Amino acid sequence: MALSKLLAASLLASLLLLHLADAADQSQHAKTQSSLLQKIDCNGSCVARCRLSSRPRLCQRACGTCCRRCNCVPPGTAGNQEKCPCYASLTTHGGKRKCP
Repeated sequence: MALSKLLAASLLASLLLLHLADAADQSQHAKTQSSLLQKIDCNGSCVARCRLSSRPRLCQRACGTCCRRCNCVPPGTAGNQEKCPCYASLTTHGGKRKCP
């Protein structure tokens, strides 16, 4: 009788420790994910991207929409689409590339 109570208590303690260890691991994983998914400054990135555009307001509006969807803006004022595949894949209803 005493042996079965001791066994049950040790089993319960083991399960509790496993649960605490799993919770700590999930907490660390959530912190890592949130640091990877930090939002970029879309306004600053788009101003830099559109600074040489002949229509900067239109460029910044389109760039801002793309940036908010993809959380990415390719470097430079043009090109470099391979650095941000999501940004490069967005198209208008007419099938033209949406993002400058």
